[in-house]
Amino acid sequence: MKRSSAATVPANVLSGSHGPVHATPFRHQSYTAAPPCTPHYFMRPRGGPRVGSVEFRRRMQEVGEALAGAHTGVINLVHSSFAALDSLSILTALARRCRTASGAIGRLASQLIDAEAPDAGSYTPAFATAFEMGINSSAAPRTFEADSEASIGRRAGYVDVRLASWSSENHHLGRADAAIRMIDELAALPLDAGERVLFWGHGHAGNVFALMSQLLSADAAALEQFFAAASVYYRWPMARLVDIPVWRRVRQLLVTERGRLNERPCDWVTFGTPLRYGWKLRPGDKLLHFIHHRPADNGPAHLARFPARMDDVLHGTGGDYLQQVAIAGTDTAPAPLVWRSWLANRRLGRLFEPHQEADELSSRLETGARVPDCGTTLLVDYGAEPGRPAEHLAGHAVYTRPEWLLFHAERVVQHLYGGTTARSRAA
Repeated sequence: MKRSSAATVPANVLSGSHGPVHATPFRHQSYTAAPPCTPHYFMRPRGGPRVGSVEFRRRMQEVGEALAGAHTGVINLVHSSFAALDSLSILTALARRCRTASGAIGRLASQLIDAEAPDAGSYTPAFATAFEMGINSSAAPRTFEADSEASIGRRAGYVDVRLASWSSENHHLGRADAAIRMIDELAALPLDAGERVLFWGHGHAGNVFALMSQLLSADAAALEQFFAAASVYYRWPMARLVDIPVWRRVRQLLVTERGRLNERPCDWVTFGTPLRYGWKLRPGDKLLHFIHHRPADNGPAHLARFPARMDDVLHGTGGDYLQQVAIAGTDTAPAPLVWRSWLANRRLGRLFEPHQEADELSSRLETGARVPDCGTTLLVDYGAEPGRPAEHLAGHAVYTRPEWLLFHAERVVQHLYGGTTARSRAA
């Protein structure tokens, strides 16, 4: 199909004052082989008790007590943008720019298409229920009001676990829109002042969280740049009518009602999040990362090997390959025919990644960088990945397995809340 030209977009919109951004208040992760400047630990966890067993329930109860002791009111489970077919856009972008790996990547893409694993890499309702029941086994039972959402935070010692959803679009606008909507939901939670919200996100959900952290900490100038860049998406440029009101509502919150948001301390936990956007934590916010990783032979323990052998990718033997490759330069932009989204995404890209040229993807990958430059990172060797590529998503699906829930929950309590759980043990 013939490539669409910029003429699809009205000329008066393209002539706005949104030229290349050389200095931006928004942070981005760096890609370097140098030793990380943030705390990071490599571990091989032991097998835990069977999900639902007496030991599992007892240890999950201890996690729940620690969460309640830290004044956690809500846990939001947020899925990634890496469903099996969506991951093909990442692999295609990688193959297009890294010729030495294109053959192996093409074969992997074919296997992902042929296989079927609709729940791979997703937080399911059953997962959320097991999580909530496990950590609340000794707490008071649910007591619903007429509007069940109004009861959140009003049951002493009870921690709600909720599934949150977003568009999963693999581009700047998709992640920015998700950040806006989650900030709106954060402000609406009927929690007491100081009650914590734990965001538990897989894959690019972690980059949605990173944008949230930056917006929650942004000054007036940074907010002006952000909303100006995205304005064509949520407001018609000529009529200036806002047709996506949540954006206007959150702008108002961030500009004039920051106090409401500052009463919501946030704990962020990411699982297999690719290195993209940087973080900016408020006082009291906490951050922890899990990354499936096995060090390359004869190399630094914090680096991943690239290019990987095809057999390693198919079996996830080097860890999480999607976390490794889905970095700057692998987005799938909105179609130019959807010109408002296309243009807003382009402007946000200039704001978020002004110096990350697409043709430099291969050099970024060659650094082997995995560890973010903010927070604490756990580089975890989860062991061999079972099943076909679409079942383990090249090592990216392990984080959502119910059998790892207890391990993750105990590590979260240990690293974010000072080891207040007796059963939190080093792997």
